[in-house]
Amino acid sequence: MKDKIIPFNSANEIGDELKYIGKAIKNSHISADGVFTEKCNHFFENFFSLKKSFLTTSCTSALEAVALLLNLKPGDEIILPSYTFVSTANAFILNGAKPIFIDIRADTLNLNEKLLESHITNKTKAIIPVHYAGVACEMDEIIKIANDNNIIVIEDNAHGLFGKYKDKYLGTFGTFSTQSFHETKNLTCGEGGALFINDKKYIDRAEIILDKGTNRKEFLSGLQDKYSWVDHGSSYRLADLLAAFLYGQIRGYTEIQSKRKKIFNYYFKNLTDWAMNNGVSLPTVPSHCQSSYHIFYLIMPNKPSRDKLINWLQNSNVKAVFHYIPLNSSKMSIKNGWDTSECPVSVRISETIIRLPFYHSLENKDLDIIINKIIDFKSI
Repeated sequence: MKDKIIPFNSANEIGDELKYIGKAIKNSHISADGVFTEKCNHFFENFFSLKKSFLTTSCTSALEAVALLLNLKPGDEIILPSYTFVSTANAFILNGAKPIFIDIRADTLNLNEKLLESHITNKTKAIIPVHYAGVACEMDEIIKIANDNNIIVIEDNAHGLFGKYKDKYLGTFGTFSTQSFHETKNLTCGEGGALFINDKKYIDRAEIILDKGTNRKEFLSGLQDKYSWVDHGSSYRLADLLAAFLYGQIRGYTEIQSKRKKIFNYYFKNLTDWAMNNGVSLPTVPSHCQSSYHIFYLIMPNKPSRDKLINWLQNSNVKAVFHYIPLNSSKMSIKNGWDTSECPVSVRISETIIRLPFYHSLENKDLDIIINKIIDFKSI
């Protein structure tokens, strides 16, 4: 009998997602700003004590909306880690801003806050910490540096929903934070995101930007007698059909998070001895941080051992993958003449990291297969 294939990711319902989709269809409103959009935003605003939540088509579109809110222009600079997804940079260069890449910490794989001040100039408009794998960046120091230099903080929280830093939820530190509900994330609706705003002065303009640059909300509220184009913007709002699926996930978030925590701890407990004996590193979660349990990874001793283990698992019907290529050394950075100085930790992690299968429907029998295949690997 052929071995079961264990995928890297599997998007599964947790409870009433299909029921809510059915209700959305019966409501005869499946585009943006429907009943389920309101329910999701209401949950986020109350749970995280936000000034405002907006569901968006993706985390990318939420970042693009922030770039418009900040009126970024050519010559402005934004600081971000080199080791992150391309959207963290792309959203801002669309408006002409220049990305300033800095290296990551060797423990949490987050932006190295010790390098921040040396990269700040009078052109710096924003710092974008990315909470890698759902483990918090050192937000106290980042916020202090930003405040001292009058710089906006935008949390790229695509990995970190429900994670905490010193008992405070990620996504609540910066002026803005962006979330992802892509199918690989803890909560999903296939493709989706959210913009969290923690300063009310940006809310009214955000409404316009998210509505293609129009005063649609004021028109529908009777505050304007004409529906017109008044600002920059795009089609950034999430369809209510997708919000309905997301609401089902939200209703089951405690079960999802509990299952992911158990999976993370199961991996950690059963791979610790093997990792210590083979020079492999497991995820670091500082004591003052609470993980969102988004990723479980191994950092191998070198690139050949990483590639061999991925192939070993692939041949055993276990789908494991590597992750980002450093943005500072990408073809895009070279083509645009951005700073391509080496970020050595980013390079090393890019060449040695393996992400293991991680989704809430993984059962212990599946985890045992993955773990035993890793322990049987002899080529380090």
